[in-house]
Parts: sequence; C-alpha cells; structure tokens
Amino acid sequence: MRFKNVFRAFGVMSLMLLMVVSIVSAAPPLQSTCNPALAAVIPGDSTQTIESGDLTRSYKVYIPEIYDIAQPAPLVFSLHGFTSNSEQQELYTGWNEIADSENFIVVYPQGAQTPSRWNAGPNFFTRVNPIDDVAFIRDLIAKMVENYCIDTARIFVNGLSNGGGMTNRLACEMADQIAAIGTVAGTYPLADEDCEPARPIPVISFHGTDDPLVPYDGNRIMPPIQDWAAEWAARNGCDPTPETIPAIGDTSGMHYVNCDENADVILYTIDEGGHTWPGGFPLPILGKTTRDINASATMWEFFKAHPLS
Repeated sequence: MRFKNVFRAFGVMSLMLLMVVSIVSAAPPLQSTCNPALAAVIPGDSTQTIESGDLTRSYKVYIPEIYDIAQPAPLVFSLHGFTSNSEQQELYTGWNEIADSENFIVVYPQGAQTPSRWNAGPNFFTRVNPIDDVAFIRDLIAKMVENYCIDTARIFVNGLSNGGGMTNRLACEMADQIAAIGTVAGTYPLADEDCEPARPIPVISFHGTDDPLVPYDGNRIMPPIQDWAAEWAARNGCDPTPETIPAIGDTSGMHYVNCDENADVILYTIDEGGHTWPGGFPLPILGKTTRDINASATMWEFFKAHPLS
C-alpha cells in the first residue's frame, strides 16, 4: 500500500509538472511589466543605445506627452533607407505627430555599417552584410518591453526603401512578435522562397510608378511590386483576385481580402510617385511626393485594425 501511495503521489506530481510546463510554453514570449517605478519617462525625443551581437547599436525613441507608464501602449518601429539614418526617418514620416494624438511609442533604429544599411536579405544592397539585424530588432523589442509599458499585441514595424526590405524580412522571421507591417518603396528579394512566417501577417505597402531607385515593374534583382504583394496574399491565404480601392487623386489601391486570420494585404500605387514617403517630407531629387494620401496615417489605421491575436 505504501508503494502504491508513493506511485500515486508521483503520478499526481508528474501531472502537475506537465500542467505547469504547458502553461509556461503557452505564455506569450514577452510580458510588459508596466511598473511605474521602472523608469522616469520623459516625453519627447531621446537617443539610446543597446548591446546586440557584440555591437553597440543606437536608436531614437519618441514618447508622446499623453503616455502613461501604467497603461500598455502600442509600439511602432520605423526603419530608414539605405545611406539614411534614424533622424531623417523621423523627419520624413511624421510618425511623432500621430503618436501625440494616438498615444503610442515610436522607435527609429539606426542601421549599421558605412553607409548605413539593413541586412534585409539577398539583394543588391545586402550581398555583403554580416550584421544580424533580426537579432537587433528582437533585442530592441525586449528592451522596450522591459523599460516601458508596452502592449505586446500591438507591436508594428514599417520602413522605407532598404528599411522596407528589412521590414519585409522581419515579417518573414518575427511574425510571432510583430502584429503587422507597412512598407514604402521597399527593396525586396527577387525570390523569397525562404519566407515562412510563423503566422499570416497583415501587410500594407506604398510604391510610386516612377520610383527612380526601386522600379515599380521590377528588374533583374527586384520583383515587380504587384507580384510581391500577390506573393504575400498567397502566403496569407487570401482570395487570389484583389478588390479595387477607388483612386483618390494620384493614388489607387488593391486590397486582398478573405485572408487567413484576417491578415489582409493592401498595396497603394502612386501614379508618377517617386522614391518618397507619401504625405511626408518631400525629397524632390527622388521624385514626386504625393499629398493625396498620407502613408503613416493610413498605416496607423491599418495597424489599429490588426493586433496580434
């Protein structure tokens, strides 16, 4: 009887251990502490650093005046283009103004190497790039969640040009943490067979037909933009034929619907648009900047509708 009781007790303990392990494994990978005693948060801009991959990496953080350390806030990352930097990305996009009214935190990471760039995958800009930028963004998300009150179901990434390409790579490799992505004039791999996201991930994109650096119709190193959007739609299990978004001025769109897990794919096309951020700070040497749509404001509405579930 004594041995039976011992075996019975061992069996109960084993069952309890299995239950604990299953609960831990099912927990989300990041838990925001939302502890007001963690840090004295000062609204506005700050430049900070983090150690990642044996490198000291820098990034800018914008905290809106209405941010409350005790209330989970969305987190938006915005990645600059090739040869650009975090300060210019902040200027081009106007994300800070939206953060002030919508109460989210914006992070502008800085690419590595000279000229600055992102290891976005196998394309012209990144053929020789040993930097692990995926690990950098993972480390940065973990630090932000540790130091601020972050809604981990509402972490979003967007980027311009090479930063758009990096955003595309993050969608492929970090769909477990990133709720949705947005890209502008992105540089994407010609063949993306290795893109296997952990879940369908919502995508919104903008591209000009007269982009002088990343051709809308593609070239020998980059795909046609409509083909790239169709690939994401297929990946997300959307209907193969997109709905048409009525034109507003020079901007028209296509919307892939009935996607798995509500992971819509939207592509806005800017007629005669250049290598610029729609509605943002104009860059005349890179072509027309449309005023008929604001990429950041439109992305934010898309992001709000697509939290991580």
